[in-house]
Amino acid sequence: MLTKRIIPCLDIKDGRTVKGINFIDLRDAGDPVELAEIYAKSGADELVFLDITATEQKRKTLAEMVRRVAEKVNIPFTVGGGISSVEDVDILLKNGADKVSVNSSGVKRPELINELSAKFGSQCITVAIDAKQVNGEWLVHLVGGKVPTDLNLFQWAKEVEERGAGEILFTSMNNDGTKAGFANEALAVLSSELKIPIIASGGAGNMQHFTDAFIKGKADAALAASVFHFKEMEIKDLKEELRRNGIEVRL
Repeated sequence: MLTKRIIPCLDIKDGRTVKGINFIDLRDAGDPVELAEIYAKSGADELVFLDITATEQKRKTLAEMVRRVAEKVNIPFTVGGGISSVEDVDILLKNGADKVSVNSSGVKRPELINELSAKFGSQCITVAIDAKQVNGEWLVHLVGGKVPTDLNLFQWAKEVEERGAGEILFTSMNNDGTKAGFANEALAVLSSELKIPIIASGGAGNMQHFTDAFIKGKADAALAASVFHFKEMEIKDLKEELRRNGIEVRL
C-alpha cells in the first residue's frame, strides 16, 4: 500500500506567503523559504508553491525563489503560477523544482500538457484544477478562481490524464479556507475514475478532515495551508493520528 502524502501549500504573492478564505481576503503568513525549511524538517512529504498572481499579472514565477528553496529543502516541491510554455518549465526545473503545476494555461491550450509531459516526463507535470459546485455541477474556474468556465471537472480531469499529466491537484473553491472539510464526494469520483494520483485541496480544518479525505475521498495526498502556517496543527501530530486511523504515512 502506497503511503499517503501530507503537503503544505504556500500561496505566494509579491514574494510573501499569503492565505485567504474562498480565494479572497489574503493575509500574510511569512517568508516562503523560511517556511519551506521548517516544513521539510517537521515531516512534510512534499511542498507546493503557487504564485497566485502570476497568471493574472502575466509575469513568470520567480526562478530565484525556487533556487533558494532548493538550497534549503531535501523533499520534493512543486511550483505553479504563470506557467505557459516548455521554456517556463525548463527554467524552474533547472533552478531546482521537482515538479510544475499548470492550471489556466492548460485549459486555454490543452496541447501544452502533452508538450510538457513529452519533454519532461509525466512525473514532473501536475495539473491543478480549481472547481466550484454551481447548481449541482462541478465547473472549472481559471485565474485563481476568478474566471468561471463551463468545463466539467470530471471530464477535464479525464482529458488531463489522457494528455499525460502525472497527478491532479483538485481544489474545491466551495471548501477553500472554510476549515469545514474537503470535498470528499468529488474526490471519491476523481479517485475512482482516474489512474493518476489525486491531491485533495481546500477545506482542511482539523485532523479528522485529513482522515476523511483519505478514507472517504480516497485521495492519494492532502494539501493544506493555514492550519500549518498558523500552527493550528503540527504535521508530526497529524501523521500519528492518521496512523492510528489505519492510514499509511511516512513518519
